[in-house]
Amino acid sequence: MLLFIYLFIIMAITLILLGILGSSKFSLRRISLPQEEGQVKKTKMSRYINALPFIQNFLARLKLDVKIKNKLDVGRANITPGQFVSIKLVLMLLAGLASFFALGRVDPLILFISVGLGYLLPDFWLRKKISQRKYAIGRVVPETIDLLGLCVEAGLDFTTAVKWIIDKKVSTNPMIEELTVVLEEIRWGKPRSQALKDMGHRLNIPEVSSFVQALVQAERMGTPVSETFNIISEDTRLQRFRTGERFALQAPIKILIPLIFCILPVIGIVIGGPIFLQFMQGGVAGFAK
Repeated sequence: MLLFIYLFIIMAITLILLGILGSSKFSLRRISLPQEEGQVKKTKMSRYINALPFIQNFLARLKLDVKIKNKLDVGRANITPGQFVSIKLVLMLLAGLASFFALGRVDPLILFISVGLGYLLPDFWLRKKISQRKYAIGRVVPETIDLLGLCVEAGLDFTTAVKWIIDKKVSTNPMIEELTVVLEEIRWGKPRSQALKDMGHRLNIPEVSSFVQALVQAERMGTPVSETFNIISEDTRLQRFRTGERFALQAPIKILIPLIFCILPVIGIVIGGPIFLQFMQGGVAGFAK
């Protein structure tokens, strides 16, 4: 048992040192697009934690690096897949060491739970960032479509309208950032319909999916884009209104839980408490008086 503990501590220290001092040449670097030149500065996490060499090779062999990278891109987490997995390993080891030093012994169940929490914490963090970004994009889709529609009605095509908005810095909402990626993919030779489909598949937001499908259909059928933008804007606003109605209808059901378990017991104690005390002190006869 002591040998297992010593090996666990040595492995933890080794991985932490390699993660902090590891060479950056082993980390997977994503291709920087021109619009990301202002985002070259990395976060403190990606600056001090580099991917371990064997982790990056392992992810590449299993073809998991692309899947993790897509999630990180959607959540705008400025780290590589290798760094993300390295953080998970370091947290697992630190959680295991914390459970050992807290208990003073090795409890298999507690060790398994603590290591599992260390493994899942980065996933929870990434899911929260993705959900927040998706919510922010869904909120600004109608306004972004109106802005693009005004540019198209002024005589610009879709690509030029997106470029004009980016150059003039009219808006810094996350939907414009995603359209910037689409514009760069078009510049690199990808068809516009395919670039839009990739954006809809990457974000997986109903409003954005409707926006992409309408644009692709308009391009295929030759429908004027300005009319398409007006229809999409009304549809997305209607979807947002229905989403608000759905949340409003769920509110009475959700409020039943605190009402039953928090409010009603207090009301029962306030109303029935004096009656119960008087009944216990004076008996049935005193209560009748």
